Amino acid sequence: MSTPSILLNVNGIEVIYNHVILVLKGVSLQVPEGGVVALLGGNGAGKTTTLRAVSNLLAGERGEVTKGSIELRGERIEKLSTAEMVNRGVVQVMEGRHCFAHLSIEENLMTGAYTRRDGKAAIAATLEKVYNYFPRLKTRRSSQAAYTSGGEQQMCAIGRALMANPKMVLLDEPSMGLAPQIVEEVFEIVKDLNSKEGTTFLLAEQNTSMALRYADYGYILENGRVVMDGQAQALRENEDVKEFYLGMGGGDRKSFKDVKSYKRRKRWLA
Repeated sequence: MSTPSILLNVNGIEVIYNHVILVLKGVSLQVPEGGVVALLGGNGAGKTTTLRAVSNLLAGERGEVTKGSIELRGERIEKLSTAEMVNRGVVQVMEGRHCFAHLSIEENLMTGAYTRRDGKAAIAATLEKVYNYFPRLKTRRSSQAAYTSGGEQQMCAIGRALMANPKMVLLDEPSMGLAPQIVEEVFEIVKDLNSKEGTTFLLAEQNTSMALRYADYGYILENGRVVMDGQAQALRENEDVKEFYLGMGGGDRKSFKDVKSYKRRKRWLA
């Protein structure tokens, strides 16, 4: 079986906010074409900042990449606008289910297609495909987004991203504030989109257990650094990960850095 090509290569990036606050400290990661890669870690670990660095949404938060490089299919992309990133097939679904509250579900979905130039028939076909993946949205298509549930709004936000025909979706905290069965439903759809459409996903997620069930590979961030990475299966079985992120340990250690084997993992930090 041939090795999938690398779609996204993030190499040693530093991100600073307001010219002074260092948030990411030499983060490196790779996302293979057609893969599902999870960014894991607690609140404030740097997951959202990493996604925003890739999608070039940092400027709106007064942030910038000050070191390192980000490449999409070998092309440096740090200077591209968010619109140019969408044209290259990279779309971010923001944390917190950002829908246009006063628009209907279908109107929200259609806003995702505004950059497309391939005609109404192609857009209508994509809309139908989105409804196939999210049947609940089809039922609620004429409902105002403000009056739909949190789960429906999350599905709407993902569906709107899919309307742009993306090659890669950056998904920020898809499980936040959702009931467990809805979270499972959302992740099942991600898995389907990945296997049937070949959509690549880079997702930031605090729900480590859920993310590692659906991802191929994971990176664990702590205080703006990658402290561990590996195949999802290996991370699920790792004792340190079980203790710190899957809630299976009995110890009272406060940080992943207290693990004795941590020094072995300092290759990212050298």
